[in-house]
Amino acid sequence: MSAPRLNIFDFSKAKIRTLHLTWIAFFLSFFVWFNHAPLRDAIMQTFGMNMQQWKALLILNVALTIPARIIIGMLVDRFGPRLVYSGLLLASSVLCFFFAFARDYETLLAARFLMGFVGAGFVIGIRMIAEWFPHREVGLAEGIYGGWGNFGSAAAAMTLPGIALWLGGWRWAVVFTGLLTLIYSVIFYVRARNTPQGSTYFKPQKMGAMEITSRGDFLLYALMNLPMYAALAVLTWKLGPANLKILSPLFADAVYAALGAIYLYQLSHMYRINKHILSEEVPDMHRYRFSQVAVLDLAYFVTFGSELAVVSMLPGFFRDTFDLDPVKAGMLAAGFAFMNLVARPGGGMFSDKFGRKRMLMVLIGGLSIGYLLLAQIDSSWPIALAVAATMMCSFFVQAGEGAVFAIVPLIKRRMTGQIAGMVGAYGNVGAVTFLTAFSFVDASTFFLIIGACAVVILLVVGLFMQEPKGKIAEVMPDGSVQLIDVG
Repeated sequence: MSAPRLNIFDFSKAKIRTLHLTWIAFFLSFFVWFNHAPLRDAIMQTFGMNMQQWKALLILNVALTIPARIIIGMLVDRFGPRLVYSGLLLASSVLCFFFAFARDYETLLAARFLMGFVGAGFVIGIRMIAEWFPHREVGLAEGIYGGWGNFGSAAAAMTLPGIALWLGGWRWAVVFTGLLTLIYSVIFYVRARNTPQGSTYFKPQKMGAMEITSRGDFLLYALMNLPMYAALAVLTWKLGPANLKILSPLFADAVYAALGAIYLYQLSHMYRINKHILSEEVPDMHRYRFSQVAVLDLAYFVTFGSELAVVSMLPGFFRDTFDLDPVKAGMLAAGFAFMNLVARPGGGMFSDKFGRKRMLMVLIGGLSIGYLLLAQIDSSWPIALAVAATMMCSFFVQAGEGAVFAIVPLIKRRMTGQIAGMVGAYGNVGAVTFLTAFSFVDASTFFLIIGACAVVILLVVGLFMQEPKGKIAEVMPDGSVQLIDVG
């Protein structure tokens, strides 16, 4: 199988211009989402924060992203990427100003909690790229979008300390990021289009939950929602009286009760939207297997979830293992994130060229070996060899992310946003799971846990993943059916 060459510098083509418009939007969303991290010392000094309070800020920064990705997925399927991405960037600029001018720690926490919604921007571009690129190119295009956009967090780390010095303080550096996203929200709204000219933007028939096409899939859908609520419960536990003591016992119990109530409310929505499948069969041409979504959830759990967790602990790992100063340790650990620029597009390209299930299995197998190798690193290793092992593992992790999202747009077009939202949320669930495990074990055991999870998920992919093939059917506004090639 061969894939046509994608010339990303051919700006005469509308799809190439759209690709660049979209990855820049994602880049800016990550740039503002992590604009606090490189300014840590200045922020802590301003508010007289201790390390426990800073850790609470970091937890709140990602807490809202799990439900936000589900919500944004629904919105983008209903209203289109152009409007939703512009609105998210506009909202993120306002939240930047809110964070920048906070005068007390509680306001700072509130601003950072709301900023977690910005992390859902990734989902929007997945749907937009799927609209503009055919199945033979979509893996590479999604990989470029995800890999280059994800570099926004690294760009923030490299540039914002210098910008803060230039502008006269961390507050003005954060304001600067807000102004960038404000300006770009207008540019995106003016320049972007949801689909190529003459194409139809297919929308879900109902809002509030994903449409399911069999009774068994309905049960699996309900089951796969539980880990997202469990992850939010774990975050509440971390902030509660047993750990960081940011939340009072009464407030923590109220959050647990609210999570249970929201899950039951979601179940009622799922039933309302899909109750017809309990009494009638969905025509074969309109069916899809939710099990494919579930497998991709787990694959992203171990790929992106492990990336977020490892990026959080790797500087400290290098510092403690090799007795390095913090600056050098941070520079060595940064190589893990830098691989995004080539690895994620590479994973998408390999999927387009060699087969999607096959490449997903190869890459998850590679990352399992990579993490088992990292578990062997100790102070007797040459630093160069340890960095090389880290970079090798990072390549498989991020190429695996690209392979996951080379499949997401090929399941059911009108629900691509919701599918991407759920898969993306599982990445955050993975991060919470692995970081929670890390709080109880040493680094070597932490890497072994991720490697073991990867082996289990590799078996799941091998047994239950199906190669996208044939066509998927979508209903046009006039009632006619359009068939879309997926393999």
